[in-house]
Amino acid sequence: MLVALPSAIAFGVTIFGPLGGSYAAQGALAGILGTAALGIVAAALGGTKRLISAPCAPAAAVLSALTIELVAKGTPPAQIVLMLAAVALLCGLFQVVFGLIRLGTLIKYMPYPVVSGYLTGVGLIIIISQIPKFLGVTSATRFWDAVGHPHAWRWQSIAVGVVTMVVMVLAPKLTKAIPAAILALAAGVATYFGVALANRSLLTLAGNKLVIGSLGASEAGFFDSIALRWRAVGGMSIEQLTLLLVPALTLAVLLSIDTLKTCLVLDTLTRSRHDSNRELVGQGLGNVASTVVGGIPGAGQMGATLINLSSGGQTRRSGVLEGALAVVALLLLGPMIAWVPIAALAGILIVVGVRMFDRSSLRLLRSRSTILDFLVILAVVVVAETVGLIPASAVGLGLAVLLFMRAQIGGHVVRRKLFGNEMFSKQVRLPEESAILEQRGDRTVIFELQGSLFFGTADQLYTALEPELKNERRKYFILDMRRVQSVDFTAAHMLENIEHILRERNGYLILSHLPLNVPTGQDMESYFGHVGLAREGRRVMTFGHRDEALEWVEDDILLEERALGRGDESPLDLHEIALLKKRKEETIAALAGCMDSRTYKAGETIFTLGQKGDELFLIRRGMVRIMLPLSGRSPHHLATFRRGDFFGEMAFLDQEPRSADAVAVSHTEVYVLSRERFDQLAGEHKKLAADLLESLARALAMRLRHTDREICTLQDS
Repeated sequence: MLVALPSAIAFGVTIFGPLGGSYAAQGALAGILGTAALGIVAAALGGTKRLISAPCAPAAAVLSALTIELVAKGTPPAQIVLMLAAVALLCGLFQVVFGLIRLGTLIKYMPYPVVSGYLTGVGLIIIISQIPKFLGVTSATRFWDAVGHPHAWRWQSIAVGVVTMVVMVLAPKLTKAIPAAILALAAGVATYFGVALANRSLLTLAGNKLVIGSLGASEAGFFDSIALRWRAVGGMSIEQLTLLLVPALTLAVLLSIDTLKTCLVLDTLTRSRHDSNRELVGQGLGNVASTVVGGIPGAGQMGATLINLSSGGQTRRSGVLEGALAVVALLLLGPMIAWVPIAALAGILIVVGVRMFDRSSLRLLRSRSTILDFLVILAVVVVAETVGLIPASAVGLGLAVLLFMRAQIGGHVVRRKLFGNEMFSKQVRLPEESAILEQRGDRTVIFELQGSLFFGTADQLYTALEPELKNERRKYFILDMRRVQSVDFTAAHMLENIEHILRERNGYLILSHLPLNVPTGQDMESYFGHVGLAREGRRVMTFGHRDEALEWVEDDILLEERALGRGDESPLDLHEIALLKKRKEETIAALAGCMDSRTYKAGETIFTLGQKGDELFLIRRGMVRIMLPLSGRSPHHLATFRRGDFFGEMAFLDQEPRSADAVAVSHTEVYVLSRERFDQLAGEHKKLAADLLESLARALAMRLRHTDREICTLQDS
C-alpha cells in the first residue's frame, strides 16, 4: 500500500489537475479510492495470486490527455469529470468482455517491439505532462506553454521537485526497508515546509496552488457527490457515449496489456501460471467498482506486486488487504494529504516515466539484423507522442506484421529437392524392378516444403518448381507438406496452375503428409477440397506419408514398363522366388522338403518386436509391412515386402529376438524356413546351404547399398 498509494495520488492529480480549482484535491481522493476499490475487488475476483492492482501510468496518460483535450475545447469541468467516469466505466466493461471471450491469451502475444515502444511512449507522455507541475506553472496545461514562459516558473516548486527526484533515485541504494516513493514524498513535503519559511503564504491551505488542498473541498457530501455524478452520467446521450468509446477501448487494451505483462513476470518469479482471462474479468470488475465509488482506473502494478512478493505475500488475500489499508490511510491521513506538494508528486512521476523507458532496446542498434525492430519501437513512440497510444499500437502491430512477412518471404520455402532415382519408397523391390526405377526414377521430383505457403511465398515456390515444369521428362511432382504451417488461397491457386501444366503431359501433382494439426488449426486436406484443388477430375493425389506417395509412383512406373503385374496375384512356386531363381531342380526339391507353407489374413500379425523366432519368410502372394513400435507415437514404417521377396532374415542369421513387427497388409501366403531345419539341411547339403547364404547375403548387400546411397543423398542435399 505504501508503494501504490503515492503514485495513485500523483496519477489522480495528473488527471484532474488541468481542471483547476479544487479538482487537484478531488484527483488525489480519486487516486486513493481507486487504490482501495481495485485492491479489494480485482484481487478477490482475479486469477493471479500476489498481484497488487492500483491506478497506473497508462491510465494517467490516456485520461490526462483526454482531460487536456476537453479543456482546450471549452468543455465545462463538471462535464469533463462525468466523461472521465464514463470512460473508466466503459473501460472496465470492455475488460470484462475481453475476459469472457478469452482475449487474454491473445493480448499476451503482443510483439515485444510494440510493448517496448508503448512503455517508452507512456513514459514520455507522463514526463511531458508533469513538467508544468514540476516548474510550478499551474496556469499552463501544455508542455510548450510552460517551458516557453520562464518568468512563470516557481523556484519553490522546482526545489521541491528536484529534492523529491534525487531521493527517489538514491533511496533504493541506501535502504530497502522503506519504499523509495515514501521517502521521496516525505523529502518533498519537508522541502516544501522548508522553503515556506521564506514565504509564509505557502503555509496557508486556501488558494494555495502548489499543494493538493483539502480533500473535502466539495460542497456536497461524499455519497451525495457519487449519487449526483451517476445521475448525470445516466443522463448522457448516446452520441456523447459513442465519442468516448475509442478512449475507453484504448484504455481497456493498455490496462489489460499492463496487467498481463506484470502477471507474466510474476509467473516467472514464482514458477506459477496465472489465468489471464479470469484476471481480465477481475480487473474489469475492479475498474467498474473504482468508477462507482469515484476512483480512477488502474491495472496490476509491477512495483507494488514485487514488494508484495518479497514481503511474503502468497495469496490473493494480500491484494485485498492492500486495498483495505488504502481505506485506512484515507481515514487517518486525509488532513496530511492536503499538504502534499504537487511538485513532489510530479517529481515521483517523472522518475517513474524515465524508468519506463526500455533502454535495453538501444542494443538493437548494434546489429544490422535488428535495426528494423528498433525502428518499430521508434515508430510506436513517435505515433504515441503525436497521435495517440492506440494508433501507436496499431502502427506497431502493422510494422511487426510486415517484418514477419519479410522474414517469411526471405526464408526458403523449399527445404530440399530430390529425384525418384535418389530416394525410393520403403517397398523392397526385386533386382529387376530396382534397375527400372533407377533408370526411370528421374521422372519423379520431390520437393520438401517448409514454412507458410501464402501470397508472399507463392511466387518463390513457383520459381523453384518452374525449371522442373519445363522439363518434359518430369511427370510426377511430389510436394512433402509435413513442415508446412499454413496455406492461403493464393498458394492453392498457384498449385492449381501447376496441376493444369502437369495434366497436359499426363503427369500428377502429389501432395503428401498434409499436417493434421498446424498452428493455425487449418485442416489442409479439407481446405484443398473447398478451393477445388483436390476435386474429382483433377490429377491431384494426396497421401498420408511421402513413402506411400513414392510407392504409388514406383508402382505406376513399373506398371507402365510392364515390370509389375498388379492383377497377377497367383501364388509363386519355390523356384519363382527371386532368392532361389536359376537353382537346380534337385536343390529346389531339397529346400522344399525343409519348408512349411503358411497363410495370413489381411491385418494379421506375423511376428512382433522382441518375440523369439528364427524363421525366414519367402512371400508367395500378398504384401507384408515391417513396423517399428514407438512409445506414445504411431509405429514407424521400416519396409514393405511383396510377392517374390523375403523377410525375417535378421533373426534367421543371428538367432536374436525379432527387431520389429511384421503385419500382413493383404491376404498373404509364405514359405517358412526355420534355422533349425536349415542347419539340418546344411549338414547334408553343404554346397546348397552355402549357395543359399550367398544369395541371402547378396540380396542384403543390394539393400544396404541402396540405403547407403539414399542416406548420402539426404546428407548432401
